[in-house]
Amino acid sequence: MDARQVLLEPVVSEKSYALMADGKYTFRVDDRVHKTQIADAVERVFNVRVVAVRTAKVRSKPKRRGRQSGRTRSWKKAIVQLAPGERIELFEGAAVAE
Repeated sequence: MDARQVLLEPVVSEKSYALMADGKYTFRVDDRVHKTQIADAVERVFNVRVVAVRTAKVRSKPKRRGRQSGRTRSWKKAIVQLAPGERIELFEGAAVAE
């Protein structure tokens, strides 16, 4: 699988911005990939060194709109820890702009 297909989008939340201070970045990833593929994709795309990867399945939540009921999609989240001194400029610029 191509590195751009592994990493779908960055996760933008208060918790993910708080983790950036520790050198941890959060991504939404494809459900079928494993930790080594995620680490390889981050290293290729952002040209950084990855120390550890943690993954979690985010379960779907029930939602309602009037009488219509349904569920949101479930997805896979990866928290990637970079080597000390490494950082991803794409995230840092967004955190400063806000």
